[in-house]
Amino acid sequence: MTRLDIPTERGSVLTGVLFPAENADTVVIAITGIHGNFYSNPFYYNLGDTLNSGGVDFIYAQTNDAFSEIETYNVRIGAAETIGSWNERFSYTDDDISTYLNYAAPRYSHVILAGHPLGANKVIHYLSTHHDKNLPEHFMLLSPANLTYMTKEVTDREKEVISRFVRYGRGRDILPFHFMGWVICTADTANDWLHGDLNNVHVGDGDFSQVEQITHSGALVIGTYDNFTCGNPSEFLKNINSHIPAAAENKLIFIEKTWHTYQQKEQEIADVILETVREWRS
Repeated sequence: MTRLDIPTERGSVLTGVLFPAENADTVVIAITGIHGNFYSNPFYYNLGDTLNSGGVDFIYAQTNDAFSEIETYNVRIGAAETIGSWNERFSYTDDDISTYLNYAAPRYSHVILAGHPLGANKVIHYLSTHHDKNLPEHFMLLSPANLTYMTKEVTDREKEVISRFVRYGRGRDILPFHFMGWVICTADTANDWLHGDLNNVHVGDGDFSQVEQITHSGALVIGTYDNFTCGNPSEFLKNINSHIPAAAENKLIFIEKTWHTYQQKEQEIADVILETVREWRS
């Protein structure tokens, strides 16, 4: 494994990890979601090792919210900074993804852009406005995040506190409660979760306008026990795909009897992703 420290346009340096295969011309880039790090999502190790065995490079593409706090450096201001789920802004999405794609572009002939939970929503957001069919060639949406479900426990009182903080110029202040019951974050970050533009997949009806602008084809993956889909993971995934213009070309993958992070099926999902990449390359 090789550590990657790649600066974004805004200056923040993102830390990723490259799993290198020998003479690979193909790479899978996996955009992380909130707390989507190696410790909470160990399937990344299986995925990297399995892709390498098939001659494919893998980049664990850590974004701002992979941990609560990440000590890093900002090349624009020339100083250390702390990023994380506590202060991420959804407006960073395209900058983060472009950073990893621009790193990959001169190094690989084939680039596949993947994202897990909120990372999948970020991939959707990016692809809705970026239509270069070579960068990336295909996408993989792994268990997209249903933000409406994730934020359903935020009370009206908490929403009012968030709104008041933002309204009175205190958006960078830490909230006096755990957002969603488990995230320590600023009012601006919480406001993005409630009103930002990554709430782009839904159970049943909803605003699928970003999904409908995707011109790439790819694969959509979910565990059949995923508990962030209001009880029907398969229909959740099928509903998302039905709004993608290339729906008929897309591959729907259901990992049986596993949850949101593919517990106990880490090798199965790695194998099926490698098989899918091989199909695309051939």
